[in-house]
Amino acid sequence: MSGRCTVVVGCQWGDEGKGKIVDVLAEDVEIVARYQGGANAGHTVHVADETVVLHQLPSGVLHPGKRCLLGNGVVLDLARFFEECEGLRARGIDISGRVGVSERAHLVLPYHRLLDRVLERSASEKKRIGTTGRGIGPAYESKAGRRGIRVVDAANGARFRELLDAGTERARGSMPNLDAEEARELKDALEVTVDLAERLAEYATDVGMEVADALAAGHEVLLEGAQGTALDLDHGTYPYVTSSNTTAGGAATGMGIGPTKIDAVVGVVKAYTTRVGNGPLPTAFPPDMDERMRELGGEFGATTGRPRRCGWFDAVLARYAARVNGLTGLAVTKLDVLDTLPEVSIATDYGVRDGSCMRAFPADTSSLAMVEPRYETLPGWEADTSEARSLADLPRNARAYLDRIEELTETPIQWISVGTHRDQIVRVD
Repeated sequence: MSGRCTVVVGCQWGDEGKGKIVDVLAEDVEIVARYQGGANAGHTVHVADETVVLHQLPSGVLHPGKRCLLGNGVVLDLARFFEECEGLRARGIDISGRVGVSERAHLVLPYHRLLDRVLERSASEKKRIGTTGRGIGPAYESKAGRRGIRVVDAANGARFRELLDAGTERARGSMPNLDAEEARELKDALEVTVDLAERLAEYATDVGMEVADALAAGHEVLLEGAQGTALDLDHGTYPYVTSSNTTAGGAATGMGIGPTKIDAVVGVVKAYTTRVGNGPLPTAFPPDMDERMRELGGEFGATTGRPRRCGWFDAVLARYAARVNGLTGLAVTKLDVLDTLPEVSIATDYGVRDGSCMRAFPADTSSLAMVEPRYETLPGWEADTSEARSLADLPRNARAYLDRIEELTETPIQWISVGTHRDQIVRVD
């Protein structure tokens, strides 16, 4: 009997709470694997009284016995990867034999990180993307330019050093004005990288084959993406996007399995909308409400600590995400953050300058910046939802709000998160 493969994907601008959903679903699977992105991601999971933020490893690593993999679509930052592994061991979490990295995955190298920072600070204010400065974009550029360095290259020390020196020399040509401190930082980081590369051999594996074998044996597999649909390189608000395919299609190419192996795609949305970094946010709150929601929801980036911009739920974006990802179900997070509001609104479509109505999410980012969302306002529930464990436990107005999201996205809601802890979840039959 063949196993079941489920993809968990973000359906907004990232930060939707995928980490918690993956953590909850990981209980019932054999393998949890990450298919794209790098250490620019931040998945926050609350276990008992502890908060764990993961940047490279899949959220399922917090469950004993689960095999956790990083696919070929991931770009691996060696320093942060080993730092994260050691951090988990220090917490008493045994990861021995449980973590694997695709031999085909590309590495984020010190010159990528430095190049990222230099290019961002030298760009004009209008042209800044608002990157995390973690070297993700330059690493993917090296990969696409066929000059990247992969995990498999680290197995040959002499060859790895040769490739690293050549890559550093190329990168320095793009950074002619490095100051003495930056040059020293780069030199020191390169030496650390050579040492760390020698430790990669015990983690290197054929991730695609592992997943295929697990499915053939009847096991459950969970694939997780980083960031969200609106940050997808092809389908997001370009150029204010990440450097990889965050959508469900990226799961097949980023893991080395065929698309026919994927059985379900769960899309994660917040009960409202947030965005970190630059680029338009159509449903953005005015400043006072923005600040209030940020405090209520703790809306600060898990990776950088940057404040997130907040807005009402955008059904145009969610509907688009449902189509692009082929969603089979939704997980709605942070419903409890809306508990104190007397009214809640949903953007059902966009109004444009000529007075017409736009129901589709536009490809032109400048057009998106000029739309006027058309809202449907519903009564709030003004009641605590954090103790709810079934639909029947939720206030009637909260259920009505969720029903409307379901109708507008044309996707059934399967999970509802009402707090940060593992048990604060409503499973919808």
